[in-house]
Amino acid sequence: MRCRSVSLSCKGKINHLIRLPNLFTVIYWTFGFMRMGTTGLAAQSHGRGETEALVQLLCQSLIMALAIGLGLIALQSPIFAVGLALMDAPPEITALASEYLSIRIYSAPAVLCQYALVGWMIGTHFARGPLLLLVTANLVNMVLDLLFVIGFGWNSAGVAAATLMAEYLSAFLGLWIVHKRLPGIRWTRALTGTWADYRRLFDVNRYILVRTILLLLAFAFFTAQGARQGETILAANAVLLTFLLLISTGLDGFANGAEALAGEYLGRRDRAGFIAVARTCARWSLITAGLMTLLFAGAGGLIIDLLTSIDDIASTARRYLPWLCLMPLVAVWSYLLDGLFIGATDSRPMQNTMIVSVIGVYLPLWWASRGLGNDGLWLALIGLMAARGLTLGWVYHRRLSSGAWFPGQGNA
Repeated sequence: MRCRSVSLSCKGKINHLIRLPNLFTVIYWTFGFMRMGTTGLAAQSHGRGETEALVQLLCQSLIMALAIGLGLIALQSPIFAVGLALMDAPPEITALASEYLSIRIYSAPAVLCQYALVGWMIGTHFARGPLLLLVTANLVNMVLDLLFVIGFGWNSAGVAAATLMAEYLSAFLGLWIVHKRLPGIRWTRALTGTWADYRRLFDVNRYILVRTILLLLAFAFFTAQGARQGETILAANAVLLTFLLLISTGLDGFANGAEALAGEYLGRRDRAGFIAVARTCARWSLITAGLMTLLFAGAGGLIIDLLTSIDDIASTARRYLPWLCLMPLVAVWSYLLDGLFIGATDSRPMQNTMIVSVIGVYLPLWWASRGLGNDGLWLALIGLMAARGLTLGWVYHRRLSSGAWFPGQGNA
């Protein structure tokens, strides 16, 4: 009995330590607008052939990223206090957590600069750049983890230091890549822009910020409600959310393509090209979503077995797997339309439709289906994705038919 209690205690400690990187994932995702906003603006400038405007946008986005990153470092004490409180970590974990957090927070400027660099690269149709940054960061991180943790025995400090160094190396690689892609540009003080230029960036990004926070809160609410139904449901939902990560990874590729190409055609004021991009991305997104549905239906059980070896969790995850088989075909529209609106730098509808979807659909649907248990929770999440797609689709139709994105062209 004592061995079992020790095992459970160790498992709890491991779970708390695993959640430390997740805390930073949430923090940094909150500022994902640095990537999305930069992509749309860069794509439009690229479409208009405005090289100097592209360089100015890059400089301003990097300055904003550095400012936010330094702000996070300055506010690390209250951020850590809230994060550790939400983790509800035991005292023996708090010391390790504080050590990890106090090192990892200094990666904030590098991570946010990478967001700006990746957004700029996508907007200028250099898709290899983000791949190079991702591969570099992960490979360096793995090598340094082995060296610092196993070789030097630095434990959580070693994990944090490895990630910190990998993020900065990746950021410097990104700077080198964009510098090589901009030969002959004279770097002057004027490239830093004026307050009006930063106001433009803020106007695009603030709506994406609110939209992102609402989405994160929706998933936090999903996790909290799952936890109220017991540890097995919580763990099974965590396994199934990995399927959602696969969906997001697959569909985001076409969404990113839509951002870059739609933004380019909007910059050229080419309505026909814009619509052609939307249709092509929609077709391939639907094909991918259909293949994912078939994959999950046919091999979902095998994927679950790869993600967990605990029989209770695996069997519970299989019980709710049909919701994930349905998810790609429902969620595909929200991913695609997000990409089109980001390319158009029309981010306010993304915020407003997210507010309607969360407050008007997600929460009421959860409340009405509480009697269904975890099925009701998944139904609410499916409803959120469907509502996002339907509401953004309605706005998309209005934008095209009214000529808001292409003045004077309307339905022509």
